[in-house]
Amino acid sequence: MKKLLKYLKPYLVAVTLAPLFMLGEVIIDIIQPSLMASIVDVGIKNGDMSYVAFTGLKMLGLTVLGVIGGFGCVYFSSIASQYFGADLRQEMYKKIQTFSFADLDKFKSASLVTRLTNDITQVQQLVLMGLRMMVRAPLLCIGGFIMAMRLNLKLSLTLAVALPLLVLSLVFVLRKAFPLFSIVQKKLDRVNTIMQENLSGVRVVKAFVRSTFEKQRFGGANEDLAEISIKANRIIAIAMPILTLVMNFTVVAVLWYGGFLANSGEIEVGKIIAFINYTTQILFSIMMLTMMLVFVSRAEASAVRISEVLETESDIQSPNEVVKNGISNGVVEFKNVTFKYNEGEAEPELTGINLTIKQGETVAILGETGAGKTTLVNLIPRLYDVTDGAVLIDGVDVRKFDLEALRGEISVVLHDTILFSGTIAENIRWGKEDATDDEIAEAAEIAQASEFIDVMPNKYETVVGQRGVGLSGGQKQRVAIARAIIRKPKILILDDSTSAVDVMTEAQIQKYFREKLRDTTCIIIAQRISTALDADRILVMKEGKIVEEGTHEVLIKKDGIYTEIYKSQLGTEGL
Repeated sequence: MKKLLKYLKPYLVAVTLAPLFMLGEVIIDIIQPSLMASIVDVGIKNGDMSYVAFTGLKMLGLTVLGVIGGFGCVYFSSIASQYFGADLRQEMYKKIQTFSFADLDKFKSASLVTRLTNDITQVQQLVLMGLRMMVRAPLLCIGGFIMAMRLNLKLSLTLAVALPLLVLSLVFVLRKAFPLFSIVQKKLDRVNTIMQENLSGVRVVKAFVRSTFEKQRFGGANEDLAEISIKANRIIAIAMPILTLVMNFTVVAVLWYGGFLANSGEIEVGKIIAFINYTTQILFSIMMLTMMLVFVSRAEASAVRISEVLETESDIQSPNEVVKNGISNGVVEFKNVTFKYNEGEAEPELTGINLTIKQGETVAILGETGAGKTTLVNLIPRLYDVTDGAVLIDGVDVRKFDLEALRGEISVVLHDTILFSGTIAENIRWGKEDATDDEIAEAAEIAQASEFIDVMPNKYETVVGQRGVGLSGGQKQRVAIARAIIRKPKILILDDSTSAVDVMTEAQIQKYFREKLRDTTCIIIAQRISTALDADRILVMKEGKIVEEGTHEVLIKKDGIYTEIYKSQLGTEGL
């Protein structure tokens, strides 16, 4: 938690003023019982009603000042905590944007969502409560104890016995509860994961009539969360009966011992009343501290999870000294590349890849699922880094480029098409912020998206929902292709991104690529053989290796894996 407090520095004024206002309120609360004692022991005892009235008005005035102090503390603590949470959330979001695919694989998206929302809220609440209760409770406890001792030292012995017993009991309870709150957050991760999967895949769930199964799966995770939350809160709940028991026993002891002292003339009745008030203040301040420690326990678990993200240094970063020249031609070269997702893996995903792709060349990659096709192209924009060997662009190792400069010249259209809420124009312009309307229209035409956009009532201003709701799979893919080519990249990677597009439209897209993107190096991962037929070169991958390479005609003559794929999709016609 200490590591996160640096985000409070910009709001040091509010952080300082909140405790000062609270200090004023606490001082007034501590003074009030003494004034009440003087009303009983001086005013009422002597029948001096003017003294009673004057002291009563004084207490009323101090109460108003106390309200001002309390309001000031709430106001400034709210400012500090809310901006603290906003800055922390912003910093965490920026950090996540720097993560490599490997980092994202490690944390999982649902866990990151929980950390960005629930965990930060927990820490934010701790700051808010800390600037109020963590200031009020100790001051009230210490101040009340001092005032109680001033009233009567002998009577204070009751507190000297009760307080250590109470503190030890509460510490024991909290030590038992703290580890459980870490588990609570992990269980919450699991609930969010299942919920996220179901919301994004709700159409699949309905299509396969798996609602009952998914309800059971979510119910199991939800029940696990409820059980561990109940267990943690049950332990915390023990604190309140302990506090109440000790407080009642202490009040009884004060009345019994105070009555004995009053009979012997060692204390006045008003002071006994004031002492009981101080006793109540002290015990309630300890109750507030207990509740704060519950917040601390939970927030500490959240703070650890937040720090894990903030302290993670991505394994893929721009080098200290970057090459001055960016990508000029787009020549891609793999030199004896080996890649593993995890160091502990026995078998690498890619082994001994040696490949050169010339400027303007179109290369298609075929292969069975799990052959390493997507892994291979992910190494080019450094979404992952090679384990051994090197990937070069224009003769320069990609690890020597500035990351933004490198990825700014490479466009990737992923197999899982993601569009954002907004208009079609905004989604295409997402690839190039300053794109003009003419550039958007040209990109849409190349991607064959203009044919369906132009017939829409609002054309390019048509609003699409989250993840492209409202568009068909093929339409979403074409918008994604337009988004990729609008920046006129040196290297274009299409990861099975025309799988939902009909063959005729796909042929038109490829035709426009050859006409409009002649100097762009194009790498296409394909499942359909028709996608690869017109490529300058075709690669066939199997078990992380390139096993066949050549044009369509050359590979057909080899009568190998490519020929088998061709026959399975198109039959023997054309052979």
